[in-house]
Amino acid sequence: QVQLVESGGGLVQAGGSLRLSCAASGIIFSINDMGWYRQAPGKQRELVATITNAGSTNYADSVKGRFTISRDNAKNTVYLQMNSLKPEDTAVYYCAATVRTIARTLMDYWGKGTLVTVSS
Repeated sequence: QVQLVESGGGLVQAGGSLRLSCAASGIIFSINDMGWYRQAPGKQRELVATITNAGSTNYADSVKGRFTISRDNAKNTVYLQMNSLKPEDTAVYYCAATVRTIARTLMDYWGKGTLVTVSS
């Protein structure tokens, strides 16, 4: 089974930075799109950033200019560099990926999330 494991969350003061990482493991043929989503307590999950296999990126308006998504295809890993963090960025951040398994079928996978808390 394919697993996505996030890391790098924690407590940071407003204006600070964190880098999240998400490593995919398992029997994987290839990974297409990858992305980061977040969910604050009592709120809906929202898209933060996505990146295609070719490196094309998209960002939520709320994080443009502050967050950068990147990936290392050789490591099956996606990163989210978060700068100039604001209290409203506080949420559980989830990694997602569309994976082609060794059976060559496309499947969507989600990580369990990592908590980011930004204090004011």
